[in-house]
Amino acid sequence: MQPRPPAGVPNDLFKPPTSTAAQPDLAGSERVGAARVTDFLFFSLTAAVNPTLVAASTTMLLFPRAKQLMVGYLLGAYLTSVTLGLLIVFALDANGPLFDTSQSTLSPAFDLALGAIALIVAFVLHSGRHERLAAKRRAKQEGKGEPRWQRALGKGSPRVSFAVGAALTLPGASYLAALHQVDVLDYGTGATVLLVVVANAIMLLLLELPLLGFWLAPESTQRRVDAIKAWFQRNGRSAVIGVLATLGGALIVKGLLGLLAG
Repeated sequence: MQPRPPAGVPNDLFKPPTSTAAQPDLAGSERVGAARVTDFLFFSLTAAVNPTLVAASTTMLLFPRAKQLMVGYLLGAYLTSVTLGLLIVFALDANGPLFDTSQSTLSPAFDLALGAIALIVAFVLHSGRHERLAAKRRAKQEGKGEPRWQRALGKGSPRVSFAVGAALTLPGASYLAALHQVDVLDYGTGATVLLVVVANAIMLLLLELPLLGFWLAPESTQRRVDAIKAWFQRNGRSAVIGVLATLGGALIVKGLLGLLAG
């Protein structure tokens, strides 16, 4: 119904008031959504440097039947990680103390904590203290042999590597953070399942990239793998320190900016 003009005001001079209702901030919503997707990709990528996954992939590359072992491990890892990821996402309650529920994003405190951990690890590696600790650990383990999972992989059976991959691929902190971003994006069931699979595809790149290379160009891939192993033997420590320092600094800055903005 159109509003009527006040008494004494001609109809042709009356202008009805316009609505002052607040319009949705579509641009702001798009920025928040883009930030969540960026966080999702970031945490999925950091999950790829899980120490157990790095050790397993490196160990399997040393064995004669590396490709078969990696296929088995990859399938087992997908089975466990995707299944647990879906269970977590569909049952996730994002009201924990590490989450900012008012914005449905990771809180600055979480960024600061992860950043501090990364910087501490980088400092320990740079100081050489880890070498002394590793020497003490080796001294204690003399005579005990390799870990069971390494001995199992050494048997060269894809079935065994499947079981090892399924047993060792449990959710870590970065994977859980990526799953939280999937939850707050609040997509439909199909899109949510797809994002969990994408998170795992990113997380397991250390297995997928060598397998893709072995399939497309086996000889050149083997040469590259040997070259990469030799490079890491010479420069691996410096590379890890640089990555951790950069990651830690970025997370600290992000956390401080979040605290100032809040």
